[in-house]
Amino acid sequence: MARPHNPHMAAAADPATLRTGTAAGRWVLLTTVLGSTMVLLDSTVVNVALRRIGDDLDTDLAALQWTVNAYMLALAGLILLGGALGDRFGRRRVFVIGVVWFALASLLCGLAPNAEVLIAARALQGVGGALLTPGSLALIQASFHPDDRSAAVGLWSGFGGVGAAVGPFLGGWLVDGPGWRWVFLLNVPLAAVCVPVALRHVPESRDGQAHGRFDIPGAVLGALALAFLTYALIAAPDAGASAVVVGSAVAGVVATAAFLYVERHSKEPMMPLSVFASRQFSAVNLVTLCVYGAFGGFFFLSALQLQVVTGYSALAAGTALLPTTILMLLFSARSGALGQRIGPRLPLTVGPLLCAAGMLLFLRAGPGASYLLDVLPAVLVLGLGMVTLVAPLTATVLASVDQSRAGLASGINNAAARAAGLIAVAALPLLVGMGPDAYRSAAEFDRAFRLAMPLCAALLAAGALLAWLTVRNPGPVETEPESEPCHPECLTHCALDAPPLENGGASPSAGGSSSAERDTEER
Repeated sequence: MARPHNPHMAAAADPATLRTGTAAGRWVLLTTVLGSTMVLLDSTVVNVALRRIGDDLDTDLAALQWTVNAYMLALAGLILLGGALGDRFGRRRVFVIGVVWFALASLLCGLAPNAEVLIAARALQGVGGALLTPGSLALIQASFHPDDRSAAVGLWSGFGGVGAAVGPFLGGWLVDGPGWRWVFLLNVPLAAVCVPVALRHVPESRDGQAHGRFDIPGAVLGALALAFLTYALIAAPDAGASAVVVGSAVAGVVATAAFLYVERHSKEPMMPLSVFASRQFSAVNLVTLCVYGAFGGFFFLSALQLQVVTGYSALAAGTALLPTTILMLLFSARSGALGQRIGPRLPLTVGPLLCAAGMLLFLRAGPGASYLLDVLPAVLVLGLGMVTLVAPLTATVLASVDQSRAGLASGINNAAARAAGLIAVAALPLLVGMGPDAYRSAAEFDRAFRLAMPLCAALLAAGALLAWLTVRNPGPVETEPESEPCHPECLTHCALDAPPLENGGASPSAGGSSSAERDTEER
């Protein structure tokens, strides 16, 4: 995919020379913001549309679970590989392929005649997202001059945060207006702007040290493990302990063991297990699994609760959760600075407990609930907990490994969060006894929701306990007045489905693991 000649953009041809104040720099920011906004919008608006999707396609709760999980499954399983492909074959090339792929899959979602086609299209969307998501930030880091790189990442993160904040409102308006299909069709015009701008104005870059083979067996086994376990959990309410369900669960366990074996013995693993020799990195990832598992279950069920039980429209349900995103947009920078001063242990303990309190308060969102008295207090407490938690968690992940492996560590943490979310979406309805038509009955759904929220809160409390017992606190850190409180992508991050993705290190595969022994020493 050759870059068309553009005599007016000759200065942009050399990587790592762009400035944020130039036209060339603004074009790069525009295309990366458009690309990441597609993924952020998709992660925030689909939950709002689920009830209308179920009614329109006349499907059951399992199909709605798969509508969410097919996307997350492909994204979590392939996101590490997507970053490595960009480093090897060209970050702009893989980014553009990801945008086109994501847009075509979105078009198929919007035209889906039934649930089966929609689920397949959502899986294809996840593949596109795995190519697109790592490339968005990597293009900025590879294109801008080192003196402007932090500012560029801050602008990218800030504009992306605004997009994520607008997402629930826009999604609800589309569902109530033109229809749920436009939640997906909206990505097509965004891609139609993004791709030509990228091809014309964004310089190509790649990692000259990326070499070796891609860890295809690892990627396939990881995705299969998640797929089998997810299928077993979603199918169990209908099929019970049938041969198919038990066989899927066993296959998931076997695939997980095979994945770990391959990653341990491969010369160039997608997820080198040596990175877990850092006890701090391992501890924070355990906290991540608890926290984002609870978040995944909450955001899946709460949007349905507000529509099915409380009686909100899709627009009202999407807007109801907006304060959480706005709080993260406004206060993540201060939280990151505080976490750097006092260490991560306290924020990673208090944050999950605040989130747990917010989810328990959300039990007030029943029939006839008042937004100001019942829903808003829960949303605000949840948002404060996420503000307290997310930026310090990300900064701790990046600080727990060698700087050259920051991209790998962040990719693993991001994939772990998405995997936790998809397992929670699959498991919670089973654990609380949700039937296939629960979302059609206000009484049945409310009963199950009241069982699910304490489970989510308990998972968050377990994460807080793990943080208190296992996360090492290095103590107060003296910083220069003009230094960044944490990595720039922590400053205005407000995506709710996973921590921010750093791409500042070696590729996670294709030769990026040659320094696998660097992290064997505890930091």
